[in-house]
Amino acid sequence: MALTLSQKAIVARAQAVGAGRQGVALSQDACNYLLAVIADDLGLRDRFPEIAVAPPPFFGAEPPKGLALPGLDFMGLFERLVGLGPDADTYFHCLATLHKARLKYERILETQPIPTIDQVGPRGLLQYGAIGSKALTAFLLWRKWIFDVDNRAAQETGYMFEPIIASAIGGVPVSAARSPVRRTSDVGKGRQVDCVRPDGKVYEIKLRVTIAASGQGRWKEELEFPSDCKASNLHPVLIVLDPTPNPKLEELRERFLAAGGDAHVGEDAWRHLAAQAGPTMSRFLDLYVHKPIADLLAHMPENPDDLPSMTLGMNAGAMNVAIGGDSLVIRRDPLASERSDDDPSPDDVDESLPGP
Repeated sequence: MALTLSQKAIVARAQAVGAGRQGVALSQDACNYLLAVIADDLGLRDRFPEIAVAPPPFFGAEPPKGLALPGLDFMGLFERLVGLGPDADTYFHCLATLHKARLKYERILETQPIPTIDQVGPRGLLQYGAIGSKALTAFLLWRKWIFDVDNRAAQETGYMFEPIIASAIGGVPVSAARSPVRRTSDVGKGRQVDCVRPDGKVYEIKLRVTIAASGQGRWKEELEFPSDCKASNLHPVLIVLDPTPNPKLEELRERFLAAGGDAHVGEDAWRHLAAQAGPTMSRFLDLYVHKPIADLLAHMPENPDDLPSMTLGMNAGAMNVAIGGDSLVIRRDPLASERSDDDPSPDDVDESLPGP
């Protein structure tokens, strides 16, 4: 069965360079690797005799850029895959999106510049004299570098997380300009939506709802979202993956229910997503989103005193992290660091989705 235009577009987007200097593209060999992983995930390995050995695990010690399978005809294999499994094309799209995000973050870690003392020096007045000046200067620089890479991790996760969940449940995220949800408080303007489905359901997808609002204006907008959906003849659905209770979560949940919508929190949210995704894409959500997050939560120390010690070291070619009994080596490219920008702009969300 020949590939559709939509399926060809999925491959083209996977192999296209992302936005910014740190954007990445997937090679044919990387695409072959992802296809081999999907064949294993879906129990289809026996239909691909060309794949002689099991691929390395997607989440493993092998650096993301080393995950490749050379010497195969990817387009031929992909055509066979989508003919064998319903939603296999969406599975590939979502896994490719996740892989590109991991590759980009690997590049960020390699190239994130060491901050300058001009950037952080004045902050040292808060602790000046507590330790020697040489040690305090080093602490300020380490602290700022870790903050920068953590901030980039939050940024890159945000660009990737909601779109792959939207794709998995058969929807798309939409920008405000293209949104079917119109603002009742600002007539004529649309609202950005995490996921719009063909059945009229519109999703607000959150990792968590915290007690601290990000500003009263922003919180007011969050509370107005379900009523704006109702006024637009759409069905609002709230998804919150972290079940930690707090008053703001309950307030938001009540607003969705009052607008005739639904609210799913914690394990109920995961069950709802799995039901909407169907057998193939629920497998993706379980393996690549739900289980990794649950595993990390399960290893959260109950007491801060139980946090293991950590040692950091950096030289011209690598950064070494030792924490507890584990170690991590991050290759560093000082020349690339000098050329790197902050790459603050996300890929256009509408351009990252399957479709003609």
